[in-house]
Amino acid sequence: MIKFIIVVVLLLLVFGGGTKMVVAGGAKSLDLADRWLGSGGGARLLLADQPYGNGPRQSLDIWVPERAQQGDALPVVVFFYGGGWDSGERASYGFAGRALAQQGFVVVIPDYRLTPKAHWPDFLEDSAAAVAWTHRYIGGLAGDPERIALMGHSAGAYNAVMLALDPSWLRAAKSDPSVIRGVAGLAGPYDFLPMEKGGLADKAMGKVKPAEKTQPIAYARGDAPPLWLASGDEDATVRPRNSRNLAAAIEKAGGSAQLRLYPGMGHTGIVMALAAPFRSKGPVLDEAADFLRGVTGRRIAPVEAAAQ
Repeated sequence: MIKFIIVVVLLLLVFGGGTKMVVAGGAKSLDLADRWLGSGGGARLLLADQPYGNGPRQSLDIWVPERAQQGDALPVVVFFYGGGWDSGERASYGFAGRALAQQGFVVVIPDYRLTPKAHWPDFLEDSAAAVAWTHRYIGGLAGDPERIALMGHSAGAYNAVMLALDPSWLRAAKSDPSVIRGVAGLAGPYDFLPMEKGGLADKAMGKVKPAEKTQPIAYARGDAPPLWLASGDEDATVRPRNSRNLAAAIEKAGGSAQLRLYPGMGHTGIVMALAAPFRSKGPVLDEAADFLRGVTGRRIAPVEAAAQ
């Protein structure tokens, strides 16, 4: 019973908004759940409520390693949370920001527009604008603008992968698609036609014609940034076939896609495994961080250039 109560409370806090508190000495805010989910030090909230656009849902938070300094050039991860494109807020994902910052990354967590007020492609346009803002300004915030990777869970993984596979979104945001060095996707919907009538995807993008335009797998290409696609084998919300199918399509096109299936893990469990109390459920954080470190490694000069 105690375990059940804890899980219910966590789900309410993480996916239902949570309660904010003001950090002494500034206007920064932390989600109350983060106090428990993100146990330990090693990370801090550098910037909160930073606008990347003019809309009420176009703001972001930035987490950094505890000892990060302004002149640092650390690898950057832009993390998009899930919620079926109709719910979610960045304040509830401080645990993810802290977890990745503890791994040595500067972590950007943006909000984006949601249904029913917004529909496809509004949330993709916002996601692209957040990445463009990050590339433009992260160099003054301890990050390296040439080492940016994306990560997301569920609907957020969809947003991240779409930006990586279809260069038009970042171009429309007046940014360079090549800024994306790789994407780590957790339980993302990438190949979900036909859409369930009245389901979350149908409400968010069901009116788009042709429907294939909404599918990440339709943009699979060999020169896409490397993908790390993870799913729980007990995920009944976004079936693991989404990750399997996209990984196979990328590999068939000659690209790089790693597929990781976690036994006994469900849709919520895979993102909760980033939080300190649940990391024993599976090495999601360690393996995702290893991938992200690999794709954001510093560029190595060609041998002939280095010899000159």
